[in-house]
Amino acid sequence: MTDSPLDSPETYSSLDPSGLYDRIAALPDQVEEAWAAASRLDLPASYADVDRVAVLGMGGSGIGGSLLRALAIDVGSTIPVDVVRGYTLPAYIGPETLAIASSNSGNTEEIVALAEQAVAAGAQCVALTTGGRLAALATENDLPALKYAWSGEPRAALGWSFASLVAITRTLGLLPEDGIDIAAAARRMRALCDGIGRDVQASSNPAKQLAARIAGHLPVIIGADAMAPVAYRWRTQINENAKSWATAEELPEMNHNTPVGYGGPPALVPLLHVVMLRHASVHDRVAKRIDLTSEQLRAAGVSVEVLHVPGATVFEQMLWAIQFGDFASYYLGLLNGADPSEVRALDWLKSKMAAE
Repeated sequence: MTDSPLDSPETYSSLDPSGLYDRIAALPDQVEEAWAAASRLDLPASYADVDRVAVLGMGGSGIGGSLLRALAIDVGSTIPVDVVRGYTLPAYIGPETLAIASSNSGNTEEIVALAEQAVAAGAQCVALTTGGRLAALATENDLPALKYAWSGEPRAALGWSFASLVAITRTLGLLPEDGIDIAAAARRMRALCDGIGRDVQASSNPAKQLAARIAGHLPVIIGADAMAPVAYRWRTQINENAKSWATAEELPEMNHNTPVGYGGPPALVPLLHVVMLRHASVHDRVAKRIDLTSEQLRAAGVSVEVLHVPGATVFEQMLWAIQFGDFASYYLGLLNGADPSEVRALDWLKSKMAAE
């Protein structure tokens, strides 16, 4: 007999009728599939001569750009990576820029607008999508396009929104070969899935345990260096999968403002639960900041824990932490009595925007 609803098969059948769990658990396979497909993409030789990469993306499609930017910094790429969100393309993007427009549906209005501007600016453009207006734009302008089949949630297509970007930029020589081993990363993700899947009881399942500790609280996810965009990914996954508020902070930046507010308002402090993502590759000075920040938070009465992220490389660490966060946010959704897959609030807003 179990005391946790997360150990009951009825919880999954009643709250997750669309099977989001299976899509989360299959992320390692998707990462490898996206990598292989992107590596085969036929790109003009001139695309390797750019001096900047700009990923155009929103939401679940845009997070891949933030992750790519962090990875590029870690592996020592000399090519800067920008992430462009919204409707207006920066004026500095032009013929020397590789502009990768990423939209799962191909109809994200902001990304279609940005892609049209990138084409007009003469940027070296690539489309990453399942179809829609973005795919049509690529066809109309004879642009390379990585079209993939995906019928699930955009946020669950992280392999396509991140691993494909890494493969494209590495194929063009814009990222170094060292430190990026897709097979090793997928193996580590699968090993993690074996330890935190739904069939692993809560008594020995760290993802279920974390979800239980967060339940009823405002989660604050803190990351540094390559874990900063991962922390943001956790925040958005908690928003969408758990139907809950969450925030994300970045070290060392937060040390220059946030500590002054740790204790207030007093009514909020007991509701906070901080999760700090600590990976082995973190800068040694930031590692010290993690320890001191934890000490300050506890002294202010804030509940805090540190999740130690394993992996031989930052690429492995990023994907491991993403997989863990996806499971934890999913379990939190079930504890909240929510269908983790539905996003009616987003659909309502899109319908209102489309009606104008």
